[in-house]
Amino acid sequence: MSPPSRYSWARQAVALLVLLALWEAAGRAGMLNPLYLPSPSQIGAALADLFSDGRIWPHLAATFTAALGGLVLGIAVGVVLGVAAALVQFFAELLEPVMTLLNAVPRVILAPLFVIWLGIGLASKIALSFILVAVLIFFTVFTGIRQVDRRMVERVVTLGGDRWALIRHVYLPSVAAWILSNLKIAVGFAFTGALVGEFVAATHGLGYLLSFAQSTYNAALMFALIFLILVVVLLIFGVAGRLEKYLLRWQ
Repeated sequence: MSPPSRYSWARQAVALLVLLALWEAAGRAGMLNPLYLPSPSQIGAALADLFSDGRIWPHLAATFTAALGGLVLGIAVGVVLGVAAALVQFFAELLEPVMTLLNAVPRVILAPLFVIWLGIGLASKIALSFILVAVLIFFTVFTGIRQVDRRMVERVVTLGGDRWALIRHVYLPSVAAWILSNLKIAVGFAFTGALVGEFVAATHGLGYLLSFAQSTYNAALMFALIFLILVVVLLIFGVAGRLEKYLLRWQ
């Protein structure tokens, strides 16, 4: 590894520390209005307060449950519908226009509708996360199968393979790479759905706390929550990246 690459993380860390120091100095000098831009120490105090009394844990659990529930359901349904549409023309004619329409509009606008249908509980948040992920995975699988090398398919059929053999030995291994490469995007969509759903109407969750911070003009709490969400999502991205490298090591 060349020296610039080896020490790039150190330079980034130093730049971040300098930025935080200047930000803190500006706040202490009265150059920043804490109502709009609190100092890093104020944000840190708000974050510490969330954890000190333990009230953050039910909200973290609610957001994680909604995001991961929508992620798992979205991947499962997206894979099934994508395979069906790619292999059966009848399903393609039914599903592709609907999925294209859902993909063309910002799906978060469905959040109020899900609240009307499913209430302000967990179900409406899972539903929004689910629809965001399912559309992404559907097109991932649909496109992945359509782009499989036709010569490979012909060889399997020539050797006596049926449709199930094609799905198991040709399509799914090919599609797995596409799904794993889009896993980070799916995770981001799942958390977006959970947070937006909680922001619209909820009694628990990080999105609910963001809405509360906004309504009380508590910028320090809002920054603390944004920082917490970034850390959580980056940790999940790291796990997803390692999982992708492990499962695709055969490539």
